[in-house]
Amino acid sequence: MTFIKINNSRYKDQLIKEAEGLELLRETIESNDINLRVPRVLSVDDKRLELEAIDSASPSDKQMAQLGKELAKLHSIKHERYGFETNNFIGLNPQLNGYSTNWGAFFYEKRLNYQVNMIDSTQVREYFQTILSEQKDVLINCLNQHCEYPSLVHGDLWSGNVMFDKQDVWLIDPAVYFADREVDLAMTEMFGGFNHHFYDAYDEALPRSREYDFKKVIYNLYHYLNHYNLFGEGYLSACQRVLKFIKQL
Repeated sequence: MTFIKINNSRYKDQLIKEAEGLELLRETIESNDINLRVPRVLSVDDKRLELEAIDSASPSDKQMAQLGKELAKLHSIKHERYGFETNNFIGLNPQLNGYSTNWGAFFYEKRLNYQVNMIDSTQVREYFQTILSEQKDVLINCLNQHCEYPSLVHGDLWSGNVMFDKQDVWLIDPAVYFADREVDLAMTEMFGGFNHHFYDAYDEALPRSREYDFKKVIYNLYHYLNHYNLFGEGYLSACQRVLKFIKQL
């Protein structure tokens, strides 16, 4: 059995970039004996992506713990630079990349500032731009001070992008880049769906930093902004709440 995904977006390379991300994740996981699965890309072009099918089932607590433990293994692999060699996508929006040795500046420019500049409403866009501009140096310094090293991250790790069959744990629909590992952990908390077995196993293998609760607020602003740009007003208050937090740094 196979699963076929059709490109209904306005970007011709969206499925191609998704395939590249899947293959990078799969190759990294397999070469480092990490007990996670990524569907194999069978074929891809600008119109369709054919993947190995997954016989989906509800997760057990053991599988949730496996996900936490093995994700920690993936995150423990140290890389040289932040970012990625090419741009890709976060959901239906472009995700800017390129490489950098400055994590704070990368996240500020390529994640937060880029999404703010996409906002249609002039009033909202200019207000958000003002706050980010005023707090730019503080924000960059804070993130640089509390990031240990670049890790390969899934990049869009909400519960809908993790699947389970009767034996294995699968990662799908990535938005890969090299980042502070805790961007993935932050995303797991944005919509829920990950129980304490996941977090306990992750923390036992690779404890979250003391600054995690502070950083996750900033990291999830990226996803709130992206959802606001994609889906509208329902995410505006979440963006405003985090920007108020940033304004007080």
